[in-house]
Amino acid sequence: MAKRGKKYQEALKLIEADKFYSPKEAIELVKKTNVTKFDSTVEVSFKLGVNPKYADQQVRGAMVLPHGTGKSKTVLVFAKGPKVAEAEAAGADYVGGEEYVAKIQGGWTDFDVCVATPDMMGMVGRLGKILGPKGLMPNPKVGTVTMDVTRAVNEIKAGKIEYRTDKAGNVQAPIGKVSFSDEQLLANYIALADTLVKVKPSGAKGQYMKTITVSTTMGPGVKIDVLKANSDK
Repeated sequence: MAKRGKKYQEALKLIEADKFYSPKEAIELVKKTNVTKFDSTVEVSFKLGVNPKYADQQVRGAMVLPHGTGKSKTVLVFAKGPKVAEAEAAGADYVGGEEYVAKIQGGWTDFDVCVATPDMMGMVGRLGKILGPKGLMPNPKVGTVTMDVTRAVNEIKAGKIEYRTDKAGNVQAPIGKVSFSDEQLLANYIALADTLVKVKPSGAKGQYMKTITVSTTMGPGVKIDVLKANSDK
């Protein structure tokens, strides 16, 4: 393992290795242990007691954080007819059809989220091998395949995030920036934790939330007590 820098080592001293903190304590501590000069992203990782290879144990969806993520996302919308003007009016950065299919096939992926109306999915489907591995493929489960492009674009711009278990059952998501107030980060964290509890799969047995860790970019992790997972204290 690569040796950690002096700032990291100093930050680590502020964290009690065997202690599990309340969400409020963890948020306060994770800001103190930030090691970067830039406005780091604050992320949370949930280890869930699920096996995503089974359909009835998959966790996937999207939600709008109360205070956003602190990052403005670039949105591409595949649409035609009146939906083009609607997407543009909503604030989409790029709107079109075949011209963007060709551009993406040529290697362009300069956007954060891709939205498509259902009637465009036949065209967009050709991009599956490119967009799929990058997590950019439109999907009705997270609201990115829809006729309501105004709502989709507005939610994304307002701080909509996607959550999804990886192969090991982990869900990782941003909950804001270090520059956010403690109250804003805590509210975003609670909203995400509450959502994950509500979407607990029917096939999940035993302990659902196994571990929760919050951290900043390049900073050490702070463990949250799972018994207080969605407590605002």
